[in-house]
Amino acid sequence: MQIPGAGGGLGAVLKNRFLLRLLVRKEIHVRYRGSVLGLLWSYLKPLLQFSVYYVALGIFLDLQGTTENYAIYLFSGIVLINFFTEAFGNATRSIVENRDLIKKIYLPRELFPMSAVWVSAVHFFPQLLVLAGACLIVGWRPDVLQLSLALVGFLIVACLAAGLGLLFGAVNVYFRDAENLVDMILMVVTWASPVLYSWILVSDALGPWFFLYQLNPMTVAVELFHSGFWVPTLEDTTGPALMPDLLGLWVPIAAVLSLVILFIGQFVFRRLSVNFAQEL
Repeated sequence: MQIPGAGGGLGAVLKNRFLLRLLVRKEIHVRYRGSVLGLLWSYLKPLLQFSVYYVALGIFLDLQGTTENYAIYLFSGIVLINFFTEAFGNATRSIVENRDLIKKIYLPRELFPMSAVWVSAVHFFPQLLVLAGACLIVGWRPDVLQLSLALVGFLIVACLAAGLGLLFGAVNVYFRDAENLVDMILMVVTWASPVLYSWILVSDALGPWFFLYQLNPMTVAVELFHSGFWVPTLEDTTGPALMPDLLGLWVPIAAVLSLVILFIGQFVFRRLSVNFAQEL
């Protein structure tokens, strides 16, 4: 049964692709208004973040000595995590930040969090180009399967960020504590997946409970990204570079979990979006 005042869900986003493009352009224009560097910040921020982690962990803690091509390993994970944190965080704030537009006219509310995910994707691709260039320097020779796995990892993260963004974006209209909760989640997300360290360290520490770590879709997505960008740069690929049962078991589980979260986020968003204008 159609809920009075409810939108058409994600299907309405597809039907209003023109509006989605306008919102994406607006968000990019507003974000870099008055900025001298503009989209160059998409390169500078991750490079600075990478430099800090590489010096602290790669050099000071000598992780580069235990992980071959640690710089590629680190940067490939950072690129994917940055996409998730930006998409999730901005989607959570998207409804509240567009309150004036929402109160004045009606358009599918899902357009706002989804446009936030698209803007994050726009920032993601320049970083991806830098990563690909760095990989080529160290002898990157991926095959079609490895590139496909990296794409699957990106799609898992996109679905996860969209679902969580819809969920928390709707809740944030009613309870602004949701935004603070999301900020706390984003503080730990980099450490909750094998971005800065190898999954082997977690496996050794957790033992039989390692499967709990693997249930995190971000863990699987990061490993898939490693399979597309880091693994093809290794001289010896016969060792335990990637998690066991990654393709046979954990990729389907991560994909299903991400789609379930997307469905839940859409369901909650559609239920709560009826009174957005009044609450804002």
